Amino acid sequence: MPKPLRILMWLLIAVAGALAVATIAIHRGEPINAMWLVVAAACTYLIGYRFYSKFISAKVLALNAHRATPAERLENGRDFVPTNKWVVFGHHFAAIAGPGPLVGPVLAAQFGYLPGTLWILAGAVFGGCVQDFVILLFSVRRDGKSLTEIAREQIGRVGGLVAYLAVISIIVILLGVCALVVVNALKDSPWGTFTIAMTIPIALLMGVYLRRLRPGKVLETSVLGFVLVMLAIWGGQWASQTPSVAQWFTLNAATLALVIIVYGFAASALPVWLLLAPRDYLSTFVKLGTIGLLAVGIIALHPTLRMPALTRFIDGSGPVFAGNVFPFAFITIACGAISGFHSLIASGTTPKLIRSETETRMVGYGAMLAESMVAIMATIAACVLQPGIYFAINSPAGMVGQTAEAATAWITGQGFPVVAADMHALAQAVGEQTLFNRTGGAPAFAVGMAHIFSNSLGGQAVMAIWYHFAIMFEALFILTVLDAGTRVGRFMVQDALGHVWKPLGRTSWYPSILATSALIVGAWGYFLWQGVKDPLGGINSLWPLFGISNQLLAIVAFCVATTIIIKMGKARYAAVTLAPLIWLVAVTFTASWHKVFDPNTRIGFLSHARQLAASHGNARLIFNDRLDAVVTGILILMIALILIESAIGWIQVLSGRKEAGVKESPFVATQFAVEQTR
Repeated sequence: MPKPLRILMWLLIAVAGALAVATIAIHRGEPINAMWLVVAAACTYLIGYRFYSKFISAKVLALNAHRATPAERLENGRDFVPTNKWVVFGHHFAAIAGPGPLVGPVLAAQFGYLPGTLWILAGAVFGGCVQDFVILLFSVRRDGKSLTEIAREQIGRVGGLVAYLAVISIIVILLGVCALVVVNALKDSPWGTFTIAMTIPIALLMGVYLRRLRPGKVLETSVLGFVLVMLAIWGGQWASQTPSVAQWFTLNAATLALVIIVYGFAASALPVWLLLAPRDYLSTFVKLGTIGLLAVGIIALHPTLRMPALTRFIDGSGPVFAGNVFPFAFITIACGAISGFHSLIASGTTPKLIRSETETRMVGYGAMLAESMVAIMATIAACVLQPGIYFAINSPAGMVGQTAEAATAWITGQGFPVVAADMHALAQAVGEQTLFNRTGGAPAFAVGMAHIFSNSLGGQAVMAIWYHFAIMFEALFILTVLDAGTRVGRFMVQDALGHVWKPLGRTSWYPSILATSALIVGAWGYFLWQGVKDPLGGINSLWPLFGISNQLLAIVAFCVATTIIIKMGKARYAAVTLAPLIWLVAVTFTASWHKVFDPNTRIGFLSHARQLAASHGNARLIFNDRLDAVVTGILILMIALILIESAIGWIQVLSGRKEAGVKESPFVATQFAVEQTR
């Protein structure tokens, strides 16, 4: 395309994006069309990828296509495997796209569509995508080392030790929570369980096909996987309607927990090409395909956003969760904007698969943009519902009342009319007994998604099918985080044990693989089992820490990235990572203070514990509140230590008291360079 035409095209994209964002931000009164959110997101992401990520690639990171990656230099056929960039993209997207981009925006919709939408757009382009991109590249240049190992080398021994303790604690909690969410989504659901189960043998077949039968034939493998996944989805519906089959796939929570623990161990211990990478690539078909269908439904139906831009609950009195729009909107929406968990994948499985440094831009920055679009779709799915219906689904019984009549009266009294009969009819339409008090965000997303699909693809007669498909879709999102996160946790344990006895640190030594896989799976499996057996305690009590912990991980990642950029002699570009770091510190430290010390019993752990103690409430709940407060405090102290040591290092380098310089793997020319630069 001639240069003048390219300039004109990008000017038109910029103008369209600016107009869409302005409409979202300024418009009040009459509801707006959901298409404005889609246009704003598409234009913002296109400009962010084309210009900002290219600036980071050229000026900050200086990507080198001629430099061999660890996947090439250390190839062992198990963890280090040079892999097609589209398969790596699929693996990375599937691994990072967990419950956050689906659940977070739905919960944050109680503030209105405006705060969440603006944060998703700005947070992704300037924060989340940058984190994923730079950490992935820095790990590639250090033999695929984990975030904690890089922190130990670049920040210092104290910072590295504290980072390791903080990160391993957070990842165990996070994986336990994710596993419990999967159990709750799939228990007593033969359709979802059948489809998810079938993705495992399909992935094994794809891995063998691409590795042994037809090496390099990615398109053939993709078509085969797509056809088989579609059959698995159709087969799930058949399985749920055939009693003799359904009984085999109707599993209770305890059985599912054991199955998921075994799967987590297998995903960590088996060669990456055999199960993890093809299964995540396979999951990407369903994920991106469903999001694509959702986009088609929105374009075809162009639904109206029923939720106002801002609701009265920005003052912190919301029924879904308590807390002001700042900082809690930014904690609730995690993966759709910035997610620390991504830095573990970007320094875990993905850098061991990257074939060329130049592919880190598409995989790191690009996959996060795709996830951010998922968050925009989730926002739309929540906000196309009538606000009264949205609050009836998402509000806990303890807040709005135990009965349908009490809940509808309370919600209507807040200015969002809803009728019990309408809720009953909606529940019947999606095949549920009731939709009241279905907290957590996932059911509301499924209802919104089913609403859009049924009105554009099939009509009301298939609304129940779309609803249950959405539930399965959400479970698939979360399970891919679980398997990739377990492998990342295994790498971290191996890194640590390697300092005790070197063979344990070798990622290719099978006794170490089996032992460390068992350790990490046993850790999160213990919390999963406690959560399954004691739904009022165990891991459920740690869910309020999920958002805070995730963003604290991002702070560690940005500290590491900023340190490396300054040591590279590129301090003039440090704002690329320093600006989002400062913002995250403000948000997470403020949120943590509120969660520990806020006198509002719906927000503060300690105030709620005192209230329960005064009324001789449940002793287990009192213990959980106090435990949450202690865990939050310890995590904040550890992150503060990392911040202090990082800042001291920056000052020393910038003042000349400490020699600048980074520890990277020696340069080795790649055999793929000629092929990739044609």
